[in-house]
Amino acid sequence: MALAGLAGLARAGRPARSGPARTGREPRRRRSGPGRWAGAALAGALIAGGLLTGAPQASAAGLGQVTGFGTNPGNLAMYSYVPTALPAGKPLVVALHGCTQTATDYYNNSGWAQLADRWGFAVVFPQTGSANNVLSCFSWFDSSKDTRGKGEALSVKQMVDKAVALYGSDPSRVYVTGLSAGAGMAADLLADYPDVFAGGSIASGLPAQCATTQSAASGCQNSNQNLTPAQWGDKVRASYPGYTGPWPRVAIWHGSSDSTVAPVNATELRDQWTNVWGIGQNASATQALPGNTTLSVYNDGAGRPAVQLYSISGMGHGLPVSPGSGTTNCGQSGAYFLNTICSSYYTGLFWGLDGATATASPSPSASPSSSPSSSPSPSPSPSASSSPSSSPSPSAPLGCWTDNNYNQVAAGRAHQSGGYAYANGSNQNMGLWNLFVTHTLKETSAGYFVVADSGCGA
Repeated sequence: MALAGLAGLARAGRPARSGPARTGREPRRRRSGPGRWAGAALAGALIAGGLLTGAPQASAAGLGQVTGFGTNPGNLAMYSYVPTALPAGKPLVVALHGCTQTATDYYNNSGWAQLADRWGFAVVFPQTGSANNVLSCFSWFDSSKDTRGKGEALSVKQMVDKAVALYGSDPSRVYVTGLSAGAGMAADLLADYPDVFAGGSIASGLPAQCATTQSAASGCQNSNQNLTPAQWGDKVRASYPGYTGPWPRVAIWHGSSDSTVAPVNATELRDQWTNVWGIGQNASATQALPGNTTLSVYNDGAGRPAVQLYSISGMGHGLPVSPGSGTTNCGQSGAYFLNTICSSYYTGLFWGLDGATATASPSPSASPSSSPSSSPSPSPSPSASSSPSSSPSPSAPLGCWTDNNYNQVAAGRAHQSGGYAYANGSNQNMGLWNLFVTHTLKETSAGYFVVADSGCGA
């Protein structure tokens, strides 16, 4: 129910935001009063409370509402930020807020406005409201609103067209990003309009078209859907039948301690978009980044990053930000804007917003964190990324492997049930079946594995 935002109680028939119409880049004013936060009070008693924001609000003087952007079948409001004297031909980023948040919240806290000033691009901040959904969630779970040519998805596409016309943005460099429910919609938009969006970033979100009804939404949020990469990829391909590419380059951000959107969603997103790109699910390289973040890169056939997975150890549900004045800092911390790493900065590098064409893969010296202690040898299984650290001997374990739970299952050393991984033979519970939880498994006899996180002695 959290990201679905009680869609069954959604109301229609009035604009996404009340008040006089505004055009251009006129600063918007926030409403005040107890009625503004009635939805937040309701959500506090629900799982959806994990999506609320209480972050301090900065000045929104640079954020203006744009009207007349199309038929707007999704009943959304369009806000934009454009740096002073921005020349034509620059990129455009579309940034989608989470449940109960507003365009202003995302403008103030996400860091995208700061980076727009630094690198030179325009940002569109779509906004939904309680007229569409009682908790102001984007409808990532409703096929009448999140599919190509319909509802909110079409409204966002119309915003892109309007921004390209107003600001002269480069239509070949349009990107979409979002948090939570906004991330779910961002994933849907990438599938709906791969001919519009060159890249996407999904923070604490879900795979494209994971749910097509409200009743299915909670299952997507909370548990593994047990689909193969090909089945996930088919959901993208079915969103725009007949389209064969090029496909968007996708960044995935997720905390290992997210209890609102289970971290397995990041694994499923990785499976989905690597399959769409026609590449495997083994990382080309990994790299340690600030904020307890591990970056796993999946290269296309030309050796360029196509999918990047950022796993933040210990982070809960929210958008990773890193306030400060350094090059890699951006954003403001607050509720569900979590002080770990500036995700917007690293996403911008991935997309080439800093002027580069695309972020290069980490060098081979940045070896995968799941590598065993000895040099790996080729594996007959494309999904098994590690090899034994010692040769079998009568006095030693048959093998010892350190890897994340997803790869342990893929390599046949463990199995999964109900979203959890279990060591084969001993059936020890290894925790969530995902890319974030790592264990060492020791094979004590053929096909019998035990958790050996303290070491693999004889």
